[in-house]
Amino acid sequence: MKKIGLYIHIPFCKNKCPYCDFYSVKTNNAEMDRYTESVIKRFDKYKDDEIILDTVYFGGGTPSVLGTERLLKILNAVNTKFVLDKDAEISLELNPTSHNLLDFSALKEKGVNRLSIGLQSAVESEMKFLGRKHTIDDVARVVKSAQKSGINNISLDLIIGVPKQEKTSLKTSMDFCKSLGVKHISAYILKIEKGTPFYEQRENLGIPGDDEQALQYEYVSEYLEELGYYQYEISNYSEKGYESRHNNKYWKCEEYIGIGPSAYSFYKGRRFHYERCFEDFYKDVTVDDGTGGDEEEFIMLNLRLKRGLIFKEYEERYKRKISETFINKAKVFEKAGFLTIDNKKVSLTKKGYLVSNAIISELI
Repeated sequence: MKKIGLYIHIPFCKNKCPYCDFYSVKTNNAEMDRYTESVIKRFDKYKDDEIILDTVYFGGGTPSVLGTERLLKILNAVNTKFVLDKDAEISLELNPTSHNLLDFSALKEKGVNRLSIGLQSAVESEMKFLGRKHTIDDVARVVKSAQKSGINNISLDLIIGVPKQEKTSLKTSMDFCKSLGVKHISAYILKIEKGTPFYEQRENLGIPGDDEQALQYEYVSEYLEELGYYQYEISNYSEKGYESRHNNKYWKCEEYIGIGPSAYSFYKGRRFHYERCFEDFYKDVTVDDGTGGDEEEFIMLNLRLKRGLIFKEYEERYKRKISETFINKAKVFEKAGFLTIDNKKVSLTKKGYLVSNAIISELI
């Protein structure tokens, strides 16, 4: 039986952050009840397939707004309709302001063993700019509550490139994460996405320029490593053994099933997705995105990882060696300090991460 991941999109939020482009709508109890039942119904498409789920990820939106009862209902269905690996990683994203809706002990009993919490910053002025409604005390409270229940694999999100952000404020946020004993930190450079309130205000936001964001990114990478969080992907850092196993599936070009509006899948060699539309999801209307897992895609995704593209893995998958053209291009970028290459692998440097899209595009 093949091991794959399951992603469940929970498209509900109490409040929409002004920078967020992920699909979600305002919370509504009747809609959340209907949605929960529909998610469970969608599982039936796969329950007879010969697969084992070794990762399950509740993303959003804000999954925690579903509350314990609905989440347990979905988890019970996952256990009933799929074969679940005994060491499966089951992750739940949550907002600190909705943690009171959750019974961590009950969720832990049903297999939830990893949390991803939206901190974004531990500095009040930065949280206010980002539209966050929580305080750092809220974050500390939810982390300690989860740890008390036995859920110790906890990740906190940070955002880099906030207006007036400096090394001192970034250090404050990173020190705060460390003080809580979390195992994983994701640090993303703020992007202004079309369709968000920030996009409409973009000329007046005072977002730092590319050079300043690059300096902040390099500082964050260096300081997190000092704190004991090693970088394993462009935006992700963890203590050893606490890397996100589910997200690693994406970067290693492994298969997964996505359930919910805006959720993407890579399954049985094909990519497909649900549109950002509840009714299409309820009717199980998906869009076929064609075949997946080709050589270019494999290279692109693996180069996001600090370990890089392992030539042996490429050769085993595609039954041929990496091209000389690729090797020669990579050597040019190595001389410029953007990557390193030897006879086993090629991997981007921190300098290379900052322009990763351009480098990967050129390489493939």
